[in-house]
Amino acid sequence: MAGGTLIVGASQAGLQLAVSLRQWGDTEPITLVGEEVHPPYQRPPLSKAFLAGDTDAESLAFRTPSYYADTGIQLVNGERITEVTLSPSGRPGSGAATTATGRALPFDRLALTVGAAPRRLAVPGSDLDGICYLRDRDDAAVLRARLAAASRIVVVGGGFIGLEAAAVARAAGKDVTVVEAADRLISRVVAPVVSEFYRRAHARRGVRVLLSAAVAGFDGTSGRVRAVRLTDASVLPADLVLVAVGVLPRTELAEQLGLECEQGIVVDGYARTSNPRVWAAGDCTVQPHPVTGEGRVRLESVQNAVAQASVAAAALLGRPAPTRTVPWFWSYQGDLKLQIAGLSTGYDEYVVRGEPDSERFSVLYYRQGELLAIDAVNNPGDYMAVRKALTQGATVRPGLAGDLGTPLKSLLAARQDAVGSA
Repeated sequence: MAGGTLIVGASQAGLQLAVSLRQWGDTEPITLVGEEVHPPYQRPPLSKAFLAGDTDAESLAFRTPSYYADTGIQLVNGERITEVTLSPSGRPGSGAATTATGRALPFDRLALTVGAAPRRLAVPGSDLDGICYLRDRDDAAVLRARLAAASRIVVVGGGFIGLEAAAVARAAGKDVTVVEAADRLISRVVAPVVSEFYRRAHARRGVRVLLSAAVAGFDGTSGRVRAVRLTDASVLPADLVLVAVGVLPRTELAEQLGLECEQGIVVDGYARTSNPRVWAAGDCTVQPHPVTGEGRVRLESVQNAVAQASVAAAALLGRPAPTRTVPWFWSYQGDLKLQIAGLSTGYDEYVVRGEPDSERFSVLYYRQGELLAIDAVNNPGDYMAVRKALTQGATVRPGLAGDLGTPLKSLLAARQDAVGSA
């Protein structure tokens, strides 16, 4: 039986890897295996449009059912790979995988696109009914159904998923409280001024935000959650709880194969793992900075999954070609549309364009005068200008970035004295 390429994980990255292989002329068998019973689908709408009931499950699918057969991609749904072995023989990547049901899947080339799993809270009462997590389509369907019947919602975690879900719940007229253990919202990603903007903006919409607040446990009756207890002894009544405290990369199979893992599967700029016979892409990986090539970063985004999977496909075909890619992200929290380009990690200065309370502003991040990233709230023009500048390796001096009277696009194009190589 021909092995071809086995892609473990029917994620955005997994599907993109398979599609890229076919687009670039690969005619070998491709098997794409996913744990979920659903064909590959979009995840970002789960905490936004899907949760709000503005779109249905079928519209989330990336491809029509016939696409896979038409392109010769064998899609295996509802199967979990539990064991992978690599042949000691000379064939690059040859080996076999075994599913939980005992199904054997031989391969010549192996790619891991296994994604990440929600971080769980290990506190008393965490097994009560009504405590939900949001990672996959089934999670979102359960949460949407329960949200319709609930009145008091507690969201544990003030990151993007938590705030997006809180915005949906509040727009539906629910009583919503967000509990965040850190001293500000989205603290891992944005500057304090952006964190404070989101706190104030959600509060204006009627969401109660508690900072520096840790969960001690959950209380319930008849096996169902009724309250959230905090470490300061306060109690928050709740008939529905969403826990959104981050994710953990799925590294089980990588560790089984002896691959290097450090907060994710370590890959190089070609998406190769520490074993050059295995590739990996998507949320499960840590990789060199996509612009500078320095250090290691873990990126959780559609853009990164697509870009890294494309690089992996090229490497699998023996023509590795890493590209300089500017990361970009988005988070739509009701009518608050945040767009991010670049990585602000390591910034030593930032410039605010506009007034945050107007709910249309941007924050540009710098290190030693070099433009690193932008956070743009309801400001797509600034976002696109900075994304283009970063892609071209350009920058603009911090002293000019705050000039709200001049569009950034015009500034970058017309003020050549302000633009230099990054």
